[in-house]
Amino acid sequence: MADVLSPPPALRLRVQDTVREADGVLGLLLADPWGAPLPAWEPGAHLEVSLPSGRIRHYSLSGDPGDLSTYRLGVLRDQGGRGGSEEIHTSIPAGSLLDVRGPVNRFPLVPAERYAFIAGGIGITPLLPMVREAAARGAAWSLLYGGRTLTSMAYRDELAALGGGNLVLAPEDTHGRLDIDSLLRGLPDTAAVYCCGPAGLIAAVESRCAALFPARPPHVERFTAAPDTALGSASGPDEGGFEVELRRSGAVLHVPPGRSLLDVVREAVPSVPSSCEQGICGTCETKVLAGAPDHRDSVLSEAEKAAGNTMMICVGRSRGGARLVLDL
Repeated sequence: MADVLSPPPALRLRVQDTVREADGVLGLLLADPWGAPLPAWEPGAHLEVSLPSGRIRHYSLSGDPGDLSTYRLGVLRDQGGRGGSEEIHTSIPAGSLLDVRGPVNRFPLVPAERYAFIAGGIGITPLLPMVREAAARGAAWSLLYGGRTLTSMAYRDELAALGGGNLVLAPEDTHGRLDIDSLLRGLPDTAAVYCCGPAGLIAAVESRCAALFPARPPHVERFTAAPDTALGSASGPDEGGFEVELRRSGAVLHVPPGRSLLDVVREAVPSVPSSCEQGICGTCETKVLAGAPDHRDSVLSEAEKAAGNTMMICVGRSRGGARLVLDL
């Protein structure tokens, strides 16, 4: 796993071009302003993008890892979101400069002889480089890709060039909901299953894989929080709240029930970085010096959660209500 506590230095990149990839999906091509090669990356990687408004957003790299002249991002316009995608679609023309960090990869492509990919909507962005890599390795693969309509589904031509009979495009307006059993049924239990898309799709894939391949859970990347990240839900409610000590600043703060640890920490450290505030991006990962975190994120592995060395303070709590000591 990439060390988010010591992230790569920021890069200032120029928006070389913007491209309409599909209905509601804008592609950004980012390049070094002086033409230098960009840092290498592998399928599944993403960039942390600082927008002119100060918002921080994470976007998967959807281009070719073999071409380090540009990075390609695909951004779905979500008019009901928190403003990041709307800003990109309306306020960042070609020629703009953006500060980015990364690439960081928390969704790597593991070695396997067979892959099953399931994409919903903009969830195709991290999976496209994986499909390309699987094809290059000579591995058997299949992709089930759904969206609202065919014209809303990005990168169809690129996938068709790779896919042949391995690719199934299933727009909801003509095909209904994705038939994930048609893809999973008959797979060997050694196959690697990858899914990225809406929360409902990921939950359905996890449920079916638990029944079919209980020893091999699917590899997933979320764009929204998992159902168990709400305050008070992971290990029971912390009815009296808990204390957090910020070792570097010396502050000791009370975190009441129903209020996030991140929100309270900001009272003493306003500059603490955050982005998703749902436990899915890793921006707010913080070193734990003492105490037992109650992890509610979808970023850390089970082994990392058990170690308790870091936590995502946007959703994490204190196990048992004891004091947490953070390196802040």
